[in-house]
Amino acid sequence: MSARVLFFGATANIANKREIDVAVENGLTVTRVLEAIVSQIPGLASHKLHISINQQYADGDELVQEGDELAIFTAVSGG
Repeated sequence: MSARVLFFGATANIANKREIDVAVENGLTVTRVLEAIVSQIPGLASHKLHISINQQYADGDELVQEGDELAIFTAVSGG
């Protein structure tokens, strides 16, 4: 089973890519997926990351299912 992870803004620059596919197992939470990604891309660890699942902000406890789309990004500000 797999889910797609999209990187936006600074996270795309750090990862040197815009998206990856990750393997997911039953019962895997958004937090666990994010931890696995940060372990593979350590440069992300120094940033405050936000994550969404299927275009909804996630708090981390959501379960990731086959075919879900996660997005990882940093805080955005502007004026």
